[in-house]
Amino acid sequence: MPLAGLPPGTVGAFVRDNHIYASVLGDELDTSTLTIGEATTLLSVEADADPVTVDFGERLGDYRIVAVSNSRGEVLIIGMPSNEVTSTVLQLAFVIALVAALGLIAAFFAGTAIVRLALRPLERVAATASRVAELPLERGEVALSVRVPAEDADPSTEVGRVGAAINRMLGHIASALTAREATEKKVRTFVADASHELRTPLASIRGYSELTRRGGHTLPDDVVHALARIESESVRMTSLVEDLLLLARLDDGRSLEELPVDLARLLTDVVSDARATGHDHEWTLNLPTEPLVVRGDAARIHQVFANLTTNARVHTPAGSRVTVTARHDAETVEVTVADNGPGVDPAVFEHVFERFARGDTSRSRAAGSTGLGLAIVDAVVVAHGGSVSVESAPGSTVFTVRLPAGGLAD
Repeated sequence: MPLAGLPPGTVGAFVRDNHIYASVLGDELDTSTLTIGEATTLLSVEADADPVTVDFGERLGDYRIVAVSNSRGEVLIIGMPSNEVTSTVLQLAFVIALVAALGLIAAFFAGTAIVRLALRPLERVAATASRVAELPLERGEVALSVRVPAEDADPSTEVGRVGAAINRMLGHIASALTAREATEKKVRTFVADASHELRTPLASIRGYSELTRRGGHTLPDDVVHALARIESESVRMTSLVEDLLLLARLDDGRSLEELPVDLARLLTDVVSDARATGHDHEWTLNLPTEPLVVRGDAARIHQVFANLTTNARVHTPAGSRVTVTARHDAETVEVTVADNGPGVDPAVFEHVFERFARGDTSRSRAAGSTGLGLAIVDAVVVAHGGSVSVESAPGSTVFTVRLPAGGLAD
């Protein structure tokens, strides 16, 4: 059958009187007859129906076939190979997918760059907030000069409104901190002045009461008892005044001595004094064989460990074991004061180094405690550039003091 004008690979068939004439157009526009199987496949195509796809096998592959009939009952069948079309469609789909993927990647990077550029003012605002968060605002004089840059505090933008609000907030905080520092300074000055002024009359009260009680006068028993109580309370109040004066001086940034201190000998004296005072306790001192020397104020460091051993004695029952252990490395000297008593009251554990914090009020008062001992420990150790911590559980309480091997804190 004639296939002139059709592309190579076209299949054609003509059916007349149940005879089929089928051929395929070659690459050189020559025709070749279809096999019986291929012709049978063509005959399966319904005439005057929609085009269908048929598979001729490995030799020809897939074809798109259409069959039409005429009034004489003859059927003309024409088929075009679909392999190239399928390949072209697949290539087109791959190209579209590739372009879409590249477009998404480009859109992602472009969007990221745009978002970062748009959020850069917000990042600067966040950086300002972070710098403020790192400032030590809890005590002392604070120069809160950090502000959001003017270009990021423009109220005409959303980020600018946030920056302007943060600047106003920082201004209020700075004013509040300045007022707080002024108040704290007045309080420190008052405490220092009051403590200093109280020392002389307290010494006089103690001296006159002791002189009267020991003067050989015949006094009623109740008067003797009253004088003894006056003398005892004057001693207790003098200790409180001295503690308050020390804390006021440390708060005011008064410098401490910076001299070599033989810590081993100091701890030996402290534990010896503790044994004499707390003879109903078991005292142990563990010292390294190497010299144990720090730089600082010997009297204040002695007060630190005297307060810790006194705290252990007062807050543990008779028969308790108190162990003082010292160790050191190249940079730090560490001293622990451990006892096997009932432990720190959980109600005051978080505030144990605050002033006037006492776990057992009645016992503390009976023992003459002012609630300032551990506050002085913390203040003196910090002034020496060190730190103090506590770990406590029923049956074990350990206070740990760490002091630098070098000089005092700046």
